[in-house]
Amino acid sequence: MIWRSVVGKLAITIFLLVSFVLFILSIFLLEFFKNYHINEAENDMMQTASKISLFADQQSDRSYIQETTELIKTPASRVAIIYPDGELWISSTSSRDLKKLNETWIENEQDLSEVITADRKVQKEIHLPDNDMEIIIVGEPLLDSGAIFVYQSLEVINQTEAETTKIITLAGGIALILTTFFAIFLSTRISSPLIKMRQAASNLTRGEFDTKVPILTNDEIGDLAKEFNRMGMQLKFHINALRQEKEQLSSIVSSMADGVVTLNRNGDMIVTNTPADKFMENWYFENNIKVNLKNQELPTELNETLQVVISDEKEVLREIHLQGRNYVMLMTPLYDQTYVRGAVAVIRDMTEERRLDILRKDFIANVSHELRTPISLLQGYSEAIVDDIAESKEDKNELAKIIHDESLRMNRLVNELLDIAQMEAGHIKLNIERVNLDSFVQRIMKKFQGLANDNQLVLTLDEEFTIPDAYFDPDRIEQVFTNLIDNAIRHTGVNGFVRVIVKNTENEFYVAIEDNGSGIPEGDLPFVFERFYKADKSRTRNTQKKGTGLGLAIAKNIIDTHNGLLNVKSKLNQGTTFSFIIPQRKNSKYPN
Repeated sequence: MIWRSVVGKLAITIFLLVSFVLFILSIFLLEFFKNYHINEAENDMMQTASKISLFADQQSDRSYIQETTELIKTPASRVAIIYPDGELWISSTSSRDLKKLNETWIENEQDLSEVITADRKVQKEIHLPDNDMEIIIVGEPLLDSGAIFVYQSLEVINQTEAETTKIITLAGGIALILTTFFAIFLSTRISSPLIKMRQAASNLTRGEFDTKVPILTNDEIGDLAKEFNRMGMQLKFHINALRQEKEQLSSIVSSMADGVVTLNRNGDMIVTNTPADKFMENWYFENNIKVNLKNQELPTELNETLQVVISDEKEVLREIHLQGRNYVMLMTPLYDQTYVRGAVAVIRDMTEERRLDILRKDFIANVSHELRTPISLLQGYSEAIVDDIAESKEDKNELAKIIHDESLRMNRLVNELLDIAQMEAGHIKLNIERVNLDSFVQRIMKKFQGLANDNQLVLTLDEEFTIPDAYFDPDRIEQVFTNLIDNAIRHTGVNGFVRVIVKNTENEFYVAIEDNGSGIPEGDLPFVFERFYKADKSRTRNTQKKGTGLGLAIAKNIIDTHNGLLNVKSKLNQGTTFSFIIPQRKNSKYPN
């Protein structure tokens, strides 16, 4: 609708304002011209009456006076002469409706009768008694109590007024047409830049911040266009800055290993990252709650902590145990000036740290335990020698041998601790070589054949070589063989067997060491490759040779360094099988 636009409103306002002004002006002009014409007519009639009165006072010939009167008066008027003797004469007129005056009517009109009786002049608008015609009448007294009356109809004045009204109406119509044209022109000039600004503002709402408004004038609208363009540039700058900060914050939150949850006062989750989503999934699973993406329920622990943060306005630290894992949550309030509008919670999975703390404590305890026994033996037997408790040379030699064996055990323990520390720190360096498997395995078997015979068990070898050579570090792999075969022999009883199976293909080097010894309890299987793990002593046949509990951990690290895989299978009192696979050719460490 045109009246809803700025052009229509401004044009209609100007049109109505000019119309109102012209209407008031026309009323005043018409009233002015009406009064002006009446006054002019009365003045002319009064001048005519004065001339006739002066002429009548100087002449006595009434016929001459009447003829002169007919010549002096206007054709549309009448002249009534009342002579001193009371004779009434009325002139002719061109107006058919203008009747003659009645002497009685003149006498009954006080204003008209006073012209004769009181020698007063009169100018009056009055209605004729017979036909109610409105006339203008003026009266001039004569010297000898007579009077001259000149009157005419107002129709002449009305005709003049009608012509004046037509002229004023025509001028007003032309003025309104020009005003309308000017109003539309002016409104268009004003509204055209505003329309462009509206289009530019619409583009800004769609994110088109490069939109420019043309500056067509140097007035206030031009200044507004300049400020609008400046506003667009400022908006673009600030929006880009906010977008960069938002993307940076989103990248930081997404890349964090800790879970981040932003909450409002109502407990609604506003922002979460992947670790936080995983924590939520675990909480829903543990509490048997179905996941609703539209209205996710806030975990009870977080909701309780949020209420404390809002009420106390300080950060709260809390531990949460969920699905066998330990989480530490730090919730900090978010402020809107001095008002707490929500909180941000950082959730860290401390399971691995706690496990490492336990392992570190266990490691210290195990090392202390392993060192305490040989140190106690060294101290005790050395005191026996010093105090001459062993009297014979043979006794002293036996005590010295025990001290020597325990010192070797301590040295072996320390060396193995150093080895495993270097392996776990990644400082181990492999010397990959092409190894002839038959000679390598035969040499290892010969080394343990005597030990197997001493323990009264059968040590056998099964070989299956598609390719005679394999690539690995021979010293480290021999250490793995040694640890695994030595464990098998020590945990296998009399008349038992230890079987070594070696296979080699183009893709992998496979070794398995089987025995029918005491086996490993099912509950201990996940921990056999940890440091200081030892089988129950009741299932160890060779009680004289004590292990350090680091052999399997060292073997596991060596195989891992070769990008291989070490496995164990065991049944209690039925036997154990340790096996490992080392990939060939595909590993970039190996030469082609």
